[in-house]
Amino acid sequence: MAAGGQLPGGVVRFGAMPPTGPPQSRIVSLVPSLTELVCWLGAGAELAGRTRFCTEPAELVRGVPIVGGTKNPHLDRIAALRPTLVLANKEENRKEDVLALREAGLDVLVTDPNSVSEAVAMVRELGQRLDRQAKAESLATETEGAAREGPAGRRPRVFVAVWKEPFMGLARDTYGHDLIELAGAENVLRGRPRYPEITREELAALAPGLILLPDEPYPFTAADADSLAAIAPARVIDGKLLWWYGPRMPAAIRELRRLFATAAGR
Repeated sequence: MAAGGQLPGGVVRFGAMPPTGPPQSRIVSLVPSLTELVCWLGAGAELAGRTRFCTEPAELVRGVPIVGGTKNPHLDRIAALRPTLVLANKEENRKEDVLALREAGLDVLVTDPNSVSEAVAMVRELGQRLDRQAKAESLATETEGAAREGPAGRRPRVFVAVWKEPFMGLARDTYGHDLIELAGAENVLRGRPRYPEITREELAALAPGLILLPDEPYPFTAADADSLAAIAPARVIDGKLLWWYGPRMPAAIRELRRLFATAAGR
């Protein structure tokens, strides 16, 4: 079994697989944001399978067979669909499932973007794999343009919650961290790796000016925002802004930038 390796563009190879290939005709996506991206690129008709969490765009994925969840896909069901490409993610999917699919002879593209630039590179690569280069380039270019619209002035100190019990936050070496800093905030957990546990006392000591509570993967609510209000103003936001790389990226950058500008009083 070949070892995995990191490649440019937020893509990880598990096993030996060709970096490029002919246009695909049967795709199984194990990542909700990539399912949406495939459809946005114009390849929705090529989707042969998806997870039960792949719900966007609803009108296109409704009739696509479900192959289980992101952490517990039915490998035999995937193999029976005879896909020419399986899309996975290093964080959302399990390595053992990826390796099992490779051992079954399937071509698996494992993404791992930990910055906006890596997500843009991943969009370009997927566009090439699906023979949708022009559409992918338009999204990549728009995202890069939104990123260059950088804010000036004071940067609000922001904490982004990831999970409730245990209480966890968003830190460096992640796509979400890069996104919020690019959009004009200073992440109070920028000195810590990925998704550390944190106590409310520690959070208070970090003195954030704004707390963001995305509604996924943990479904934070207004009640959670109220419980944190003594530390800083807290706001529940659409989690897709922070976690779904793909066609949402340009709008996510601009929407977060407006939110942070308001918090900073710009």
